[in-house]
Amino acid sequence: MNLFEVAREIVERLGAIFLRDNDGHRPVYGGAEKFQNDPHWRDYILFYEYFHGDNGAGIGASHQTGWTGLVGSMVDLFGRLTPESFLAGGRSSVFNRTAPSASLRAISS
Repeated sequence: MNLFEVAREIVERLGAIFLRDNDGHRPVYGGAEKFQNDPHWRDYILFYEYFHGDNGAGIGASHQTGWTGLVGSMVDLFGRLTPESFLAGGRSSVFNRTAPSASLRAISS
């Protein structure tokens, strides 16, 4: 893998912590049934301080998003940016709001 592909893989793995699985549960909420199933809470994403290494459950402060608040921005960025568009447009292509690429369209929906 080249560096761009490695970065995209990291973003996909981080993003998967916050996405629903086949059962409709988000790994970030672990066994917290209120956040998993309650219709008033299940669509609000909390960005925890750190995560359980085995199951991805959020641990620590959820009111201090810190680095995890960047996950949404990274999913957005890699959903729009391809290696070709970056090479063609340079750093300005990072800020170009074009249609999402097919590679991460699923992760951002």
